[in-house]
Amino acid sequence: MEGTTASVQRKLLALTLAVIVDLCVFYASGSAVSLSVFGYFARLWLTAALRCLALTAVTLFTLGDLTPVPVRFIVTHSALPAVFETGTRVVYQEESGCGLALDVWCWLMSTGASVAAALFWEVILPDTDEEAAGKKNKQKARVLFMRVLWLCKPEYPLLFGGFIFLTLAVLCEMFIPFYTGRVIDILGSQYQPNEFFTALLFMGLYSLGGSASAGCRGGLLMCAISSYTCRMKVMLFGALIKQEIGFFETIKTGEITSRLSKDTNLMARTVGLNVNVLLRTFIKTMGMISLMMSLSWKLTFLMLMETPITGLIQNIYDTHYQRLSLALQDSLAHSNEAANEVVSGIHLVRSFNTEKYEAHRYGNRLMDTHKLKTRRDIIGAIYLLARRVRRLAMQVLMLYYGRLFIQRGQMTTGNLVSFILYQSDLGDNIRTLTYIFGDMLNSVGSAGKVFEYLDRKPEVSTEGKLAPDQVTGHVSFCQLSFAYPSYANKIVLQEFSLELKPGQVTALVGASGGGKSTCVSLLQRFYEPQSGEILLDNEQLKSYEHRYLHKKIAVVSQEPVLFSGSIKDNIAYGLPECSLEEIQEAARKANAHDFIKQLEKGYDTEVGEGGGQLSKSERQQIAIARALVRQPQVLILDEITSALDIFEWWQTLQCVNSPVYILCHYTLQSVCFFFSLDSFLSTREGLLQSWKELLDHQKSSKTMVMQSSTTSCVYHVIKTDRKENMECLKALFLSVQCHSY
Repeated sequence: MEGTTASVQRKLLALTLAVIVDLCVFYASGSAVSLSVFGYFARLWLTAALRCLALTAVTLFTLGDLTPVPVRFIVTHSALPAVFETGTRVVYQEESGCGLALDVWCWLMSTGASVAAALFWEVILPDTDEEAAGKKNKQKARVLFMRVLWLCKPEYPLLFGGFIFLTLAVLCEMFIPFYTGRVIDILGSQYQPNEFFTALLFMGLYSLGGSASAGCRGGLLMCAISSYTCRMKVMLFGALIKQEIGFFETIKTGEITSRLSKDTNLMARTVGLNVNVLLRTFIKTMGMISLMMSLSWKLTFLMLMETPITGLIQNIYDTHYQRLSLALQDSLAHSNEAANEVVSGIHLVRSFNTEKYEAHRYGNRLMDTHKLKTRRDIIGAIYLLARRVRRLAMQVLMLYYGRLFIQRGQMTTGNLVSFILYQSDLGDNIRTLTYIFGDMLNSVGSAGKVFEYLDRKPEVSTEGKLAPDQVTGHVSFCQLSFAYPSYANKIVLQEFSLELKPGQVTALVGASGGGKSTCVSLLQRFYEPQSGEILLDNEQLKSYEHRYLHKKIAVVSQEPVLFSGSIKDNIAYGLPECSLEEIQEAARKANAHDFIKQLEKGYDTEVGEGGGQLSKSERQQIAIARALVRQPQVLILDEITSALDIFEWWQTLQCVNSPVYILCHYTLQSVCFFFSLDSFLSTREGLLQSWKELLDHQKSSKTMVMQSSTTSCVYHVIKTDRKENMECLKALFLSVQCHSY
């Protein structure tokens, strides 16, 4: 309470001292008129400067600092009498009565107007933390804009040619109103055919030249925009696919597609469209002001009073428009995300009969977008109304003073017509200058989102250089601890160790969610473990060259992904140098060659989007062939028995000479050595000497899988006689089906 009282007292003291000092300077300047050696206007503006300095000094002395509100009031209060007197002298050529010899009434009027202006500004555009953040964003936008310009280097020739034609078009357009006024003057006076036809000829030439130049300008700049957009999309897509898998788990698909489709287009507008309009409008504005000054400098100064009003209206509009535009972009991204999820999972939607629910959910997202668009359109309508009222008021003012100047012989009727035509275009140009700056900031805001992805460094490095001629496939998990980035508090692996030896088939068996797929993801370097390391042939996995590593480690997932294209293209995916013979050999090993040859087009058969033209087992076989054609040193099979029967699976396994790492729930119960992990937090090992001992063993895999939902086991299969293996697998597979949980 005491602090609040002291603050109020300081403000009252500051106000009292400011009034006293201002009145003293006010009357002192009026008393010194006759003693001044300066001209009238110099004395007028010198007084304004002295008042501004005096009020600033009083504010600093009493309050200790200057906030935006006092600064605006001090500047307005000090300059208002000088501005008013200067305008009156220029337009009416007479004193206003509130010049240097000021009385109390004039001082009160000036103070009241200044207070009203400061309050109006504070209500319409208050200084808040959000505004401060907006200023920082504008500074950041300028940096981003320079970066956008730098990335336009390949399009510089097109842009340079476009800007040349832009200048020619503007120069031609500027002279058309001038010759329109000349024609009116010629018709209004004694008719002179030569001058009339000369004026018409120049009007036609300037119109033709302006149209041709504008067409060339538009063509060159549109080509630049198209080239820049295509290049940025390629750059952004390349940066996205280099990110780690965790990035795509935290960023929605709709947001990524929105950046690729919309933000890159807005980014290209920054230079190709916004800078084009900005330069064209600026050049045209400067030229028109020069011509208007030659017609009537008094009307020109009067017309320029419109500029601060236009700037204020545009600033208010830009503040709200930019905020709504950013919200609208995010809302559109969420809508796209909802649509993408439904389209990609349409089978699930149909099977669970949730069509109405998804339509309702998508409708809600669109309704949010609609509300934002409605608010934006309402603000646009109010802005349009204010702009047209301002324009109409200025035209009425120009006509009124133009009539006075014509009566006094200071300008002709044709000059007034030309001036009004210029004034009409100039108002639009000033509005465009202020609007295009805000739109440029909005476009640069989209560029910032694109640069955010372009600059992002993947958390999983792919800068390894190691690429030996041969690897044996000896894999070691050493004291690994890991949690997914999206669930950092949930430990999936803790101090986990495992060794995969060459020449063995290793199976990781257990319930869903136990961490089987996590091991595979880490082996493929989709993620980085929080601690520990993975070794391949006693070398850290991250030290291997990215392409080399993924050629040596191949994966067949439970739900294989096929791309639109032929079977041949899908098997040779990522291997453009792969021959047809190698593709066919891999297909034979995967038991896919026979069904492929039965197809009408064989290996050239189109699989459709996502492999929709093939059955699940056929897609699985194509995926196995895609892995085998790489001749990997480590092969990972993730639940492939969900689509293949046990005999097809075993035939495929017999064709593989590299170490095999298998993930499943209960198919592989025929093992001789097991390594079991309870939720990957504790381990125990055992050695079984025969198939029969496995079936009879109390700690066998069947017992562990059937009785525990939190246990997964790793088994090293010792290959014995193939006939014995097949018989045991068949018996155990049937046994598991009878005891399945």
